[in-house]
Amino acid sequence: MREQQNNGVTRRTFLGLSLVGGATLLAGGPATVFGATASTTPSLATNPTWKLGGDLLVNRLGFGAMRITGDGIWGWPADRANALKVLKRAVELGVNLIDTADAYGPETSELLIAEALHPYPAGLVIATKGGLTRPGPGQWKPDGRPDYLKKCVENSLKRLQLERIDLYQLHRIDPKVPMEESLGALKEMQSAGKIRHVGLSEVAPEEIERARKVLPIVSVQNRYNIADRDWEKTLVYCEKEGLGFMPWSPIGGGRGLKPGEALEAVAKAHHASVFQVALAWLLQRSPVMLPIPGTASLAHLEENVAAAKLKLTPDEWKAIDALAGHS
Repeated sequence: MREQQNNGVTRRTFLGLSLVGGATLLAGGPATVFGATASTTPSLATNPTWKLGGDLLVNRLGFGAMRITGDGIWGWPADRANALKVLKRAVELGVNLIDTADAYGPETSELLIAEALHPYPAGLVIATKGGLTRPGPGQWKPDGRPDYLKKCVENSLKRLQLERIDLYQLHRIDPKVPMEESLGALKEMQSAGKIRHVGLSEVAPEEIERARKVLPIVSVQNRYNIADRDWEKTLVYCEKEGLGFMPWSPIGGGRGLKPGEALEAVAKAHHASVFQVALAWLLQRSPVMLPIPGTASLAHLEENVAAAKLKLTPDEWKAIDALAGHS
């Protein structure tokens, strides 16, 4: 969630306004933020929490720990102390789902999480991923070999200082390795008590069906936001099957979010930023939606978490929904 210039609108432009609203929302603490009063509109999702795998209760707005690393998602952050503050503040604000991966850094995101938060508070769910290698900054290459994935799990356990990973996700399906073999390795690690639940990333419904023949799948992490809904069918599948859907790049990522008249109007009406509105739209889109916005900024973190309290009216939601493909 780097600051982006889009149609003259930046995070900085909205920050002053959004933090006024955010401060009000956060005044009551984490319980206030996540215990939002349910909307009176039954057609929109209002549940503040979700049970991953049926047993891990999480607040639906989580935190993505990719951006706490260095440029190009490579190496240590320029300000390591700040990265640790962001992680600690996320938990203070009530976030109890943190998503990371061994590829973020690589390794540094997981190490920072352990440094900042271990021993972990009760109820904190750390989801990590394996199956993508990092030849260099900004480079990503799948590796789904079973032996490699087993080592990935073992190494993540050590870095995170965990005996068992609550949610381990196959970061990408390796086209050179049958999915069943990759997932078979994760099933072995699950049987050994080293993984609690398994999730997938960037997959279509047909691939989820194949995966579920090997082992239970509890979540899917695909790119999804107001302007990019290529994985709509996967979201619908997750809703039908009761799987958590963790949209990465929930406000547009590196390409940024182009606000547009409708989005700006809704933001102004709620004294919020367009980024908060984008997150609120996602949360109301589906009860299985688990957005994981990431940032290295304390101000942006507070802004993002405050979005869990923002409730759009049905008309506002529909106006933003109509923006699909227009940004």
